[in-house]
Amino acid sequence: MAEPRDVLEEYVATGKALQLATLSPDGAPAVCNLWYAYQFRPDRLWFISRPAREHCENLRRDPRVAGAVLAIELVDPGHPVRGVSFTGRAAQLPATGIDEQISVYAGRWPSTSRAIDAHRLASGDAHHLVYEITVERWILYDEQNFREQPRQPIAAHP
Repeated sequence: MAEPRDVLEEYVATGKALQLATLSPDGAPAVCNLWYAYQFRPDRLWFISRPAREHCENLRRDPRVAGAVLAIELVDPGHPVRGVSFTGRAAQLPATGIDEQISVYAGRWPSTSRAIDAHRLASGDAHHLVYEITVERWILYDEQNFREQPRQPIAAHP
C-alpha cells in the first residue's frame, strides 16, 4: 500500500498551479490561482506575484492562508479525486538573500527567470516579488489509493 506522505509529495511535485485563499479586510476569503514551486522538509511553497495584487495585500495584513493542488486531469465528475490541501502562513520574501528560493522557482519555471532575477529584485526593477508559504498542515485527498478513507491528514515538516 502507498504511504500517504509519499503520495502527497508526488502530487505536489507533479502539480502545476495552486489555488490560494487569503483573508480580505472584512474577513471574507479571497481565492486566486498561482504557479508554484516547492520544497519538502521543511515544507515550503513559493509563488511570485505583483505586490499590489489582492492576495499579496491580504497576506501582508494577515499571513494565514489555505490552498489546494489538484492532482488529476479534469475529465469527468465520476473520475476519482486526487489532490492536496494545506493551511499555513505566507510572507513576502526580501528582495535579497533569497538565491535558493529564486533558483528553485526559476528552475521549475524557466520562463520566469527574468521576472525574478536577483539583480533586478535587489535594484527594485522587478515587477514581481517572491512569496513563501510555510505549510503548517497537509490534507491528502485520494479516492484512488485510499478508497476506504480518502481524507488523510499528514503532518507538515516545519
